[in-house]
Amino acid sequence: MEAKCHLRYQRFGRRKVAQLLDAVRGKSLYEAHYILESLPRIATDIVDKAIRSAGANLSVKLGRKLDLKAIWVKSASSDQGPMKMLKRVQPGPQGRAMPFKRKMCHINVVVSDTKEQK
Repeated sequence: MEAKCHLRYQRFGRRKVAQLLDAVRGKSLYEAHYILESLPRIATDIVDKAIRSAGANLSVKLGRKLDLKAIWVKSASSDQGPMKMLKRVQPGPQGRAMPFKRKMCHINVVVSDTKEQK
């Protein structure tokens, strides 16, 4: 059985989050947590939150508590979100003020209680 978690409008770049998701794809939730804990990135907390939430969704679907070593990250992806205009300005051409933009991303995680066979 599978369960999903979608985190929307996270204030991190898509490529930086994708590097973290590549590191945990195909691993158990137990391994993924310790891999993310050891990586020196800011977005590791958000990715760990998404993975744990997907694991909790799976245990609710099955109706019993599951061991973290028995749940596997089946797929994990990040998509580009909208560019957020912050209430700040930066200098633009010819003395104008341009809005300050920040990248956002959407994180999608699917976990399963069976390991994928390659």
